[in-house]
Amino acid sequence: MKRTIFLISFALVVIPLFSQGTAPTPDTLRKDAVNVFMESTDFIRKEIPYVNYVRDIKDAGVYIISTSQNTGSGGKEYTYFFVGQNEHAGMADTLSFTAAPDETNEVTRQQEVSTLKMGLMRYVAKTPLSKYMKISFTEPLKETISTDKWNSWVFKASVYGFMQATKTYNDYYLSGDLSANRITEDLKINLSAGLSQNGENFIMPDSTITGLNASKSFDGLIVKSINDHWSAGGSYYIGSSSFRNEDFRLSLMPGIEYDLYPYSESTRRQLRILYKAGYTYSNYTDTTIYNKLKEHLWSHSLSASYAVVQKWGNINFILGWSNYFHDWSKNNLSATGVLELRIFKGLSVSFVGSAAMVHDQLGLVKQNLSVDEILLRRKELATQFEYFTSFGFTYTFGSIYNNVVNPRFGNSGGGGISISIGE
Repeated sequence: MKRTIFLISFALVVIPLFSQGTAPTPDTLRKDAVNVFMESTDFIRKEIPYVNYVRDIKDAGVYIISTSQNTGSGGKEYTYFFVGQNEHAGMADTLSFTAAPDETNEVTRQQEVSTLKMGLMRYVAKTPLSKYMKISFTEPLKETISTDKWNSWVFKASVYGFMQATKTYNDYYLSGDLSANRITEDLKINLSAGLSQNGENFIMPDSTITGLNASKSFDGLIVKSINDHWSAGGSYYIGSSSFRNEDFRLSLMPGIEYDLYPYSESTRRQLRILYKAGYTYSNYTDTTIYNKLKEHLWSHSLSASYAVVQKWGNINFILGWSNYFHDWSKNNLSATGVLELRIFKGLSVSFVGSAAMVHDQLGLVKQNLSVDEILLRRKELATQFEYFTSFGFTYTFGSIYNNVVNPRFGNSGGGGISISIGE
């Protein structure tokens, strides 16, 4: 009897002591992990497994907003806004990295993961998981910084083409572009030249219908920074377009812009007012509906651009107005908007739309167009309006966690590898 009591006492006292010294189970660590809300890929969830990826922002201890914008080199700057809430309320950080224009997708996503890891560390540091983290520095620091022999100039050349054919139809497209850009904090210069040609043939039993559109252009933008809210500059365009009935067109448009918010906050919010006024010379291929073969025009434009990125979604909206001074009835009013909203837990809505009231088509061909030219859109057609719209709803429900990646049997359920080429 005494031996039995001793064994029971040993089990009640000693075994728990051994249990307290054992390593925590993966499930115990998972419960202590930071809840994170963000647009995450399978790669991110695999590379950063020590947080919980939740599906609703209300369940998160930190939410991450990501934005990107093009750089002067033709690459992209990715910015991440870390905002703490609930147990991490009051904590906030902003981190970014820049991907070169010739960077591979693999290098870019490794940089993305590295940036996210750095931003998440201060939140992970407040959890029991912090004792299992290791921090290392992989590159030696240099005492000097090498100078840029290109003085911030970036050049890019590209040629693109395709051709397809069937027994009754064939078409082709060729284009070439050359650009030179220099972007610094004080000066922005974008120069580009391009040409394109698109042809198609419909082979009928007794005839062949042929369509051809060609264009050439040389345009540029030069902008000088005045301060964190004001900038001034101008744009120019030299080119031709068979679609727009233009043998030659020259346009010079100086302008000035004011941003209600500092330009330094451009990745998060913008409210830019841009005014431009200038001169245009047009030499038309065929006589226009206004009996012109060439004309000198003066015009101006005013546009307002608003963009904001928040945890509830994002808004991008542009409202523009332009008209010719010689006849104010020759004008154009346009609006373009992108709206993405999270309505409530699991439900989001997106809307894209653009519309314009068009009263400034001065280059329309006077002669009646053939049916072939109309159907193949070889020439610009008269219109008083144009619009485009798309919308969508998304609703998800179930477990709040989204940590597991399972690539078996392909992409169903979020597995597989996504490859993006171009934009």
